[in-house]
Amino acid sequence: MELHITNELDKKAKDYVNDGLYQFNRKHFPDDLGGRYEDIGLFIKDENGLVHGGLIAAVCWNWLEIYQLYLDEKIRKQGYGTKLLEKIERIAIEKDCDFIKLDTLSFQALDFYKKHGYEVFGSIDNVGREHQHYYLKKDLK
Repeated sequence: MELHITNELDKKAKDYVNDGLYQFNRKHFPDDLGGRYEDIGLFIKDENGLVHGGLIAAVCWNWLEIYQLYLDEKIRKQGYGTKLLEKIERIAIEKDCDFIKLDTLSFQALDFYKKHGYEVFGSIDNVGREHQHYYLKKDLK
């Protein structure tokens, strides 16, 4: 058998890699956490169904991970970000998660997350040659 590396976006191959890693990881977690993965999407929509922002997350084992939180500039500073965080925190508690983790860049929302009880547990300097990448966590228990 001769193997080679390809550079392509192939959904079937991506699913194979994701599933393989998931199955490997599952062997290292307690049985009661097995099968705990669920994508979650919360969206801010207007009366016409147009999206103006939202939060993308997933329950992973015993935590919830926030991947993206974005609001259109015209609706920022109106409380929607706080409402999204509060809603995802309630979902995480309902799903029996121990903590929430997320990441943000220095020009994004570090102070916003800190204001809501998230704590920095790591960072990387020289991101984009002039910024920092922060990793945050909020314990729920």
